[in-house]
This record gives sequence, C-alpha cells and structure tokens, in this order.
Amino acid sequence: MLRRISYFWMVLPLLAEEKQAETPAIPVLHQSIVITASPVEPTLDRRDAEVFDRTLFSRDDQVFHLLDAGINAGQHEGGGKSLEIRRFGFNLDHGGVNGGLKVLVDNVQQNQGTQGHGQGYLGSLKSLSPELIQEVTVINGPFSAEYGDFSGLGVVHIRMRESLPDQWTARLQGGSFNTKRGFLSFSPDWKQTDAFAAYEGYHTDGPFLNPLRYRRDNFTGNATQRFGSGRSLGFKFNANRNDFYSSGQVPLDEVESGLLDRFGTFDPTLGGRVRAASAGAYFRQESTSGSVWKFDGFASRSLFDLYSNFTGDPFQQHDSRLQQGANAQYIRPQRFGSITGLLTAGGNYHDNQINVGLYPRSGRNPVGVTNRANARIANGAGYVQQNASLWHGRIQLGAGVRYDEFRFNVRDRVEPGNSGIRNAGLVQPKASAAFTPSMRVPITLFANYGRGFSTSDARVVIQHPEGKRIATTDFYQVGASQHYRRLSLSTDLFFIDRSNEQVYVPDDGTFEFKGPSRAYGFEAKASAELTRRVSLNGGITKVANAFYRAEFPRLYVDSAPHFVANAGLTVSGWKGWSGSLRMRAINHYRLDAEDPSIAASGHTVFDFGLSRRIRRGVEFSLAVDNVMDRSYYETQNYFESDLLGRGSAFRIHGTPGYGRTVVAGLTFRMRGK
Repeated sequence: MLRRISYFWMVLPLLAEEKQAETPAIPVLHQSIVITASPVEPTLDRRDAEVFDRTLFSRDDQVFHLLDAGINAGQHEGGGKSLEIRRFGFNLDHGGVNGGLKVLVDNVQQNQGTQGHGQGYLGSLKSLSPELIQEVTVINGPFSAEYGDFSGLGVVHIRMRESLPDQWTARLQGGSFNTKRGFLSFSPDWKQTDAFAAYEGYHTDGPFLNPLRYRRDNFTGNATQRFGSGRSLGFKFNANRNDFYSSGQVPLDEVESGLLDRFGTFDPTLGGRVRAASAGAYFRQESTSGSVWKFDGFASRSLFDLYSNFTGDPFQQHDSRLQQGANAQYIRPQRFGSITGLLTAGGNYHDNQINVGLYPRSGRNPVGVTNRANARIANGAGYVQQNASLWHGRIQLGAGVRYDEFRFNVRDRVEPGNSGIRNAGLVQPKASAAFTPSMRVPITLFANYGRGFSTSDARVVIQHPEGKRIATTDFYQVGASQHYRRLSLSTDLFFIDRSNEQVYVPDDGTFEFKGPSRAYGFEAKASAELTRRVSLNGGITKVANAFYRAEFPRLYVDSAPHFVANAGLTVSGWKGWSGSLRMRAINHYRLDAEDPSIAASGHTVFDFGLSRRIRRGVEFSLAVDNVMDRSYYETQNYFESDLLGRGSAFRIHGTPGYGRTVVAGLTFRMRGK
C-alpha cells in the first residue's frame, strides 16, 4: 500500500499519523524513480502547502531552509541577490555550475543560462510568494527523464496554487531591522473555476551599517477553467520588481583587524535592480482509462542590473532577457497480467534571447564597456520513461532516456571575432530498482542511476570551440529505507562523477576551467512521532571526499561543506498552539584546492516559530531566527582583492549571517470556501 507523508507547520518530513490510501491501478507517484513512496523517501521529498502557508518568513530565501535535503544555501551579499547553492561537496555558485540544481516553478525553468552574473542564476525566485506555494518536490539526483539542463545534482520543482482556501487572505508582519511585509489575496468561490489574484510587498534594511533598502513587489494571478470529461485550461501571470543595496563580501582579515565592521561595507553603491514579468497557459486532459495529456507554455521578459565590486574595481553587470518555452507530456497507466506499469513520454522547448554585458562604473553609472554580446540559446528535448511494479509490488523497476539538443548563437558587440554558432547534443540514460523482500518486514532496498548535465555559458562555447560544451554528471545511489510504527529511517551511499567544468567568470570576463571530478559519501534521514502531537526529525549529508581526477598531487574540490545537517522538533495542535524548533548546520570547509589551511568556518543555527489561532479567521505568528544570536558567515570565498586600498592580496571574504531576528504577524482569513 502507498503511504503518504503528513507535514506539519514549518517542518521537514515528519512521521505523522499514517493513513492508508487506497491504491489506484497505477499510483501517480510512479512518476518518481523509486515507485513506492515511504515516510522517508530517499529519492523524492515533498513539502506541502501547509508548510509554506503557516511559516512566517523574515527573508525570501528561507524557502530553501525548509527544503533541506542536503542543500546548503546562503546569501552572497546579504539581500536581493541570488543565493549561493552548495550540495554533495560541490559549489554550484548561483545554481548552474558543477552539475547544477535545477529549480522550476510550474514547469518554468528558473535557472538562467548565460546570465550577467553567473551560469544558471536563480535570482528570479525573488518573485515567489510563499503563501501561494501548493507543493515542492525535491528529486535527490538526476533520476527523472523529465528534467534536463542543470539537473546534475537534483531538481526542486515548485508547484503553485490554482486557488486559495479562503476568498480573502491578508497577512501583516514586521520586526527586526525595519522589516515590513504585507500579503493580500482574493480567490473567488466560482463553480468550475479556480482563480486568485495576490500582491506581496516587502521591505527590510537588514543588520548592515549601509541599510539594504531592499524593496520587493510581487503581483501574481491564476485562472483555471474546469470543463467536463477531465479537461481543464488555465492561465498564470506574475510581475515583480526588486531594488536593493548590499554590503558586499567583506574581507575577513580587515574585520579581524578592526578596520571594518562585520556588517560594514567598502562600497555604498553596491546592489541591484530587477524588473520581470511572465505569462503562461496550461491545458490538461484526463481520460477514463487514466491516461493524461498535459501541455503548457510561457513567455517572460526580465531586466537585470547588478552593481558589484569584488576586487577593488567596481563594475556593472547587465542582463536583458526574453524567454519562451513549451512542454508536452503524456502519461499512460498499463497492465500486463499481474504486472502494472506507467509510461511517461514528453518533450520540452526553451528559447532565450539575451543582451548581456559587463561595464566599468563610477557610482551606478557605466563609464565604458568591458564586453557586450547578444546571445540566443535554443534547447529542444524529448524523453520517455517506463516504470513497472512486479511481484505484488515487491519489485519496482524503472528505465528512461532523454535527449537534448542545443544551439548556441553569440554575436559579440565588442570583439566580433568571438561571434559564432555552435550546436551540442546529449543522451541521458536513467535506471532504477527497488526490492522489498517481505511485506511483513518494512525494509526496501533500492538503487538508482542517472546522468544529468549542465551547459556552459554560450560565450565559453563560442570562444573555446575545442572545449566541452556540456558537462555531464553520472550519479549512482544505493540504500535502504524502512518504516516501523512511529519510526522511519533511510540511509544511502552516493557516488558522483563530473566530466568537466568551464565557468565564465563575469567579474572580469575571463574563463575558469575545472574537472573532471569525483565525490562520494552517504546520507541518513530519520523521523519519529514521539507522541500524537510531538515529532522529531533530522538528516545529515556527509561527503567522504571530493577531488579532481587525474591530478597528482591530488587537488580537492573546494568552496563547499562536506557535512550538512538539519533537525526539527515540532508540536502541532496542542491547545491551539503549534510551533517548531529547527536546527541547520554545516562544517568548516576548504576554500583552496591545494592548501587545507585556507578554510571557511562552519556554523550551527537554531530557528524558532510558533502560531496560535486567536479567534476564527485570525492567527498570530512569531518567528525568531538565529535564536542563539550566533555570529557566523553565510558564504565565504577566497580571491584576490584590494577593496580598501591597502594593497592587493588573496584573502577570505564573507557575507555575515543575520543576528537574532524577531518577526511577528497577524493573518486574517475571511469567507472560507
């Protein structure tokens, strides 16, 4: 029997009260690689709407803190800029290198290739309002044929609501560092139509001496019309703006000497601004036999300017982008005697037209041109995946294949000789197996393999035709999971081979070449229901080693922790109160491939939250982040700089984590459906 995971407010997967769900002919969860979904699923993790609706966020990037799953994410400059992502011992920068972590919102890829500030940049996630999230699925590797570019180290698929449970919802919150946030939505109660319109406004100055002045405005809408015979047609819209100043990555030797405050800045003009809008349509047709056709398409427009200063020479990075995309998918349940199966087939198309440039600046005004180019990247793909269940569900088998074709077209406006057109294609196989020796003994053994990939910046592809245009990730995983009454456990070993890496360094327009590399280690997850209302859960990801192959003496992969842990204690529905205490931790990690003494410090941070219903339709919430007021750095990097005019030197730079942050809020829900 399938078991579904219950999630309480602000928690990881918890061993909540289990309910047996009737097993349909072919469970929908067969779309995942490990077909049987247990309370702790090693390959597939889910977070439902309750987690995000009940959580009081003081920062927009805290959505990733709830995902955990071995993902370590930290602010790169303290505010409106995209997060830096680290996973499985690799630093993915802003999400797109060293294998990449693919992030989608309703099938729309958020990783931006050939971006002004880094390959696979994830800054578009700033347009996401947490109250509108329906579900988040985390795939723990490149194990699904449905996903392509940037999926080497996993996939995070965020699915948005089509309507809200109340016709009117309003949330007002405020707290430390002049933080203010408001959310307002209207979701009409119409027959055969799911719809909503929502606005989110946010402002904070952060703990910095040069206030962030971070302002974000998001407008989101949806309308879905349900017809007879399982047919539905919907439209989505999102528009956002994002303006901010930032502290920059401060040199830690200057902080230790007392010449620079930990929350100080060396350039008050740092920061950025973003304007973006997207519109999409989607169609779904379900048949009485269980087959499903799904089609969706989108178009988006964005303007991005980032004012940076890493080495002592300030510069502006610009990215003006038009994107279009479409997806088609067919799902068909099957039965061959006692064997059941699920066939999934589909195709994707994604097109980017980009004006990208790098300019020296004075203040926030460009004073020249370092490089500028028009780039177009077109990606078409097709995939098929077959999963089967044998021996009354004891054996689950899966196999899939995906093919992607890319066309890179660059017109360099400064150096015409760096213009050109190149193509690249790649086949990605997938395979999986799961075996439950006895239905009376709740232990499942599993093995997964998948090839994922990440593309290079289009300018790298054109300027270095001799190099690899697509870097592959071969991901192997074996493990066991079990569920016994109120306790769930899962452990697995992973082995990751990366083919190569070619990274465009947007700070100075040069290229950095890395790889091939290898990492291996283990993961462990556990959850326990201590009482009917108290749950405890946790997980660790431990990388035993990460190094570059064929290098002697050995060079090690740097700039990512080898130990990531999380834990949560949750109380739910106790005399009207709900709350949780969460912990997240990483170890210290090396910042140089050769010298282990050049290292970033680790940290352990505790966050607390509670909520109480005051009266019908009114809720009070409180969040205290970094309860222990720990002094730590979210991200640390090692590079050469002369930021204060005291001489150029290689040094460690860091972005300070927020101190204790207290935010309180009221939520009003009116006219429930």
